[in-house]
Amino acid sequence: MTKTIQDVEQWTPFHRQTAVSLFNQVWDLMEKEARTEEEDYLMVHKAHASRYHWNEIGEPVHFSRGEWQISRVYAVLNRPEPSLYHAKRNLAICLEHGIGDFDLAFAYEALARAYSISGKQKLKEDYLQLAHEAAAHIEKEGDKNLVLNDLETI
Repeated sequence: MTKTIQDVEQWTPFHRQTAVSLFNQVWDLMEKEARTEEEDYLMVHKAHASRYHWNEIGEPVHFSRGEWQISRVYAVLNRPEPSLYHAKRNLAICLEHGIGDFDLAFAYEALARAYSISGKQKLKEDYLQLAHEAAAHIEKEGDKNLVLNDLETI
């Protein structure tokens, strides 16, 4: 079924609000000290749901960030294969659409993290290096520091 302009306009606020809310809920769960198994499942589902809602109304940068968050969730849960899959999708979206700065550095970070939990040390180091190189080109100092601090956790 083809979407009409009216359909898109009608549903845009819902999709945007839902995508943002779910994204933030995932962060809350990731940062929670002691999650239950059920919360782990919810974290996965909410990350995928957020990405879905961005797909309905977002731009490639939103798709990239959604893939990044899904990859991070799987890394937190020590699930290398899906973490790597979504990290690769994230980087592909960045490269295809010329997305750089903060998002490109985090795309490399996601790959380094996924390779780290996969036990692939050389690839982890390669992507850490690329993340540091990309971070050097981030315009906003606060964003640069966020990336660099996150890289220290790998």
